[in-house]
Amino acid sequence: MTPGPGETFCAASHAQPDADALAAQTQMRRIAHKLLVLSGKGGVGKSTVAVNLAAALAKMGKKVGLLDIDVHGPSVPKMLHMEDQKAQIRDGRIMPIRTQDGLLVMSIGFLLPRTDEPVIWRGPMKHGVIRDFLGKVDWGKLDYLIVDAPPGTGDEALSIAKLTGPDSKALIVTTPQQVAVSDVRRCVGFCRRLSVDIIGIVENMSGWVCPKCGFETDLFETGGGEGLSAETGIPLLGKVPVDPCIVASGEAGVPLLDYEVQCRASGALHHVLQRIASSVQ
Repeated sequence: MTPGPGETFCAASHAQPDADALAAQTQMRRIAHKLLVLSGKGGVGKSTVAVNLAAALAKMGKKVGLLDIDVHGPSVPKMLHMEDQKAQIRDGRIMPIRTQDGLLVMSIGFLLPRTDEPVIWRGPMKHGVIRDFLGKVDWGKLDYLIVDAPPGTGDEALSIAKLTGPDSKALIVTTPQQVAVSDVRRCVGFCRRLSVDIIGIVENMSGWVCPKCGFETDLFETGGGEGLSAETGIPLLGKVPVDPCIVASGEAGVPLLDYEVQCRASGALHHVLQRIASSVQ
């Protein structure tokens, strides 16, 4: 069978586990701050938070990497208008894609032959490619590595928490309703079980802002973020409302803070991102 995207690296990982683990550990020591954007629930906006945080830090003049480890549904290439980009491999190193602001980006989407190509992998293969993304991508020396993780507390979350090292931190994203908070609560427990410090909670989709009159309406049950914060002692860093400009900026492949249309969501997100940045300095 012809190896699929990433399988060449994974095969080497199985052959030389000590060398690959050492490469990942060595690379992680060159990165000052590793921030894992997590949630136990899908569809809460982790990618929106991760992309905008990474873009904001890069605009501040920081050396930033953005790693998308959702191997089954990578969103970052679309959100940065990079769907047609392909990663190059030089001397056994994977070269990340660089934006105009100097942000370094890596995603399984840059290794797939087509954007609609499914990735059908079991846990060991996913662990191997995540390890390669940490140790074999030419990140260089970074101030921040922002990791956009898929939902849940399974293979990918476990791999990234273990591989980034004990000094990595987590940012938890939720939405207000209890069906989401219940899953996110498990993610908090996951982080605590693995001794990953959590810098805070972001409540996304916190109310809907009418694009015509600006009136804000609660679409979901309210208070989920506050309740989880009070229960766990983790600070609530802010709330970001549902706003059409978030959808439009994502579809356009432009970070919300760079989007030409200013809206209430961009102001709320900017406030959240400032608090996050101050928490991981």
